[in-house]
Amino acid sequence: MRLLLIKTSSLGDIIHTYPALTDAMRHIPQLKVDWLVEEGFADLPPLHPVVDRVIPLPWRRLRKRLWLPSTWQTLRAVISELKQTRYDLVLDAQGLLKSAIWGRFVNAPIAGLNADSAREPLANWLYHRSYTVAWGQHAIDRLRLLFAQALDYPCPDLSQVDYALSLTHPMPQTGQAPYWFFAHATTWESKHWPEAYWHQLVGYAGKQGRQVWLSWHNEEEEARVQRLARLRLNVRVLPPSNLATLAGVLAGAEFVVGVDTGLTHLAAALHRPVIALYGATEAGLTGVIGPAARVLQSEYVCSPCLREQCIELSSTQETPPCYHQNLSAHHVMQQIAQMLHLPEPIPPTESRKVTWLTHSSS
Repeated sequence: MRLLLIKTSSLGDIIHTYPALTDAMRHIPQLKVDWLVEEGFADLPPLHPVVDRVIPLPWRRLRKRLWLPSTWQTLRAVISELKQTRYDLVLDAQGLLKSAIWGRFVNAPIAGLNADSAREPLANWLYHRSYTVAWGQHAIDRLRLLFAQALDYPCPDLSQVDYALSLTHPMPQTGQAPYWFFAHATTWESKHWPEAYWHQLVGYAGKQGRQVWLSWHNEEEEARVQRLARLRLNVRVLPPSNLATLAGVLAGAEFVVGVDTGLTHLAAALHRPVIALYGATEAGLTGVIGPAARVLQSEYVCSPCLREQCIELSSTQETPPCYHQNLSAHHVMQQIAQMLHLPEPIPPTESRKVTWLTHSSS
């Protein structure tokens, strides 16, 4: 059986799809999957062994240039590639109108979520087969239930999650010192952990004889990691890297700490020990899941607010208050010490706490 999977973005959503592919691979031995995905994430689908071919979609790059003839030439090339292969089924796992449309260019039945289950009910109009998957479940579970219905195999055991990832790219040389990776970068302003906390955590890693590796993608992220590198000798700033390279970096890390961002999900899928920090967002429906992952959810009164910008900020407090309670740097250090069997960190003094908060707001 050959399946065309449509799951174009985002990074976390793509990683959430791997366990469903693992279920399908085990129930359909001859299964081959082609994956239509945003070009920026094209390095990720080949990490799963059932994926045979990746079809990059440059929609994000071209959607604001639809008046240009070259844009339509590029999109026609994608459509032509979709039509070249004979598929037994097209599965739209995105549940959006813009993803369902691409399935209509393929001469095969299209399956997806029904109007009561999809994020955009109108997408159901473009399907030949639609299925009910209840809301209120984790995104990974919803995808696994959709795949089971669409590909006609028994409902999987949702208590067991297997990403089944395999790396084809060599991991970097780690040198003598083990390293921790900090996934500090995220899109929402409210999801950023205070920079002063990252500074403390880097210092703690140094006291344990660990390096800290940091990646960046834009100028703002580069400025942040360079500030940390100037303050601490045990920081290694990585050059701009593609996702395949970063997957290798994550696979070689002794430990990963990250905010609610795609690289944190990827680290968990690669079975690395992970601490995931959730303040403004809620981990129950889209949070990090992995055999060695631990999620820390803020207990602040308005968390999770699901807002891109914190409404609690003021002129005297420039970091979201949801990170100042059970998501403090010291609490994260305690969790790392437990998971790696390291000595307990020394509690910060009150004066030191004031120093860090002052640094954060400068």
